[in-house]
Amino acid sequence: MIHGQNTGKTAKIRYGLFPMSFNGCEVISVFNALEYLGKPKPIEDVVKYMRRFAVLFGLFGCNVYRIGKALKHFGIESRRCDINSAGDTFILSSWTGTPFLSSIHTVFCVRENGRIKVYNRFNSCTCERFYDSPEKIFENCRIIAIYKID
Repeated sequence: MIHGQNTGKTAKIRYGLFPMSFNGCEVISVFNALEYLGKPKPIEDVVKYMRRFAVLFGLFGCNVYRIGKALKHFGIESRRCDINSAGDTFILSSWTGTPFLSSIHTVFCVRENGRIKVYNRFNSCTCERFYDSPEKIFENCRIIAIYKID
């Protein structure tokens, strides 16, 4: 599992014109979902497929509305949902501040023992983070998309 996109070899892999330490969160979320669900793929394969969804050569990362399509390509069924029906395993994309004036961040999440385990919550994470609810992951920020993994 990848915990921080600015750590390890992942930080140097290119996604579009930039290293994944800058813009790789959507790719890492799909990679982490595949790992967690026992369908691992090399990170390079996930990057190669998801390049087709890069926004402005990766300047703005990946189109978050294509995450479901990427999951399906790798054999994972998912569907967009609202915060109340996210289920036990999901990918969450949110603004990090004011919509359209801040960046977007995407994380892979698993409900475990009444809490939510979040992978790649921050660039420099070396382990997963835990939260009590999906709303608390990106507190006071607007959620863009949630993909419930079936």
